[in-house]
Amino acid sequence: MDKKAVIPDDIRSKYDKWHFSPAIESGGFLFVSGCTGTRLNGTISSDHEEQFRQAFETVQKSLVKAGLSYSDVVEMTTYHVGLKNNLEVFKQVKDEYIGEPYPAWTAVGVTELAVEGAVIEIQVTAKTR
Repeated sequence: MDKKAVIPDDIRSKYDKWHFSPAIESGGFLFVSGCTGTRLNGTISSDHEEQFRQAFETVQKSLVKAGLSYSDVVEMTTYHVGLKNNLEVFKQVKDEYIGEPYPAWTAVGVTELAVEGAVIEIQVTAKTR
């Protein structure tokens, strides 16, 4: 099966440092790796709403690089530190990026993420055009 790495220019450092693709195009789909709310300079806000927006913006970079948008997303998995405390605000931010028909979505509560201070990680799968 053919596969192609999708690497937005401003997040190439993650590919180089962590040895993973921000996204992979394969079999008619784009698989976007989990994105936290980390800013481009490597810092992370203590404001959870800002982290949610930053995570969606980072996911969007891979979608755009592949010629797609959030309307092409068919599945989303989100990992939350403090799921129940943050879910309402997260849903509000999510709805700024994702409209109907909504993708399949699984929200998972976790105790920690790989990035210190991160409270969200978003992973999506999109249908390519």
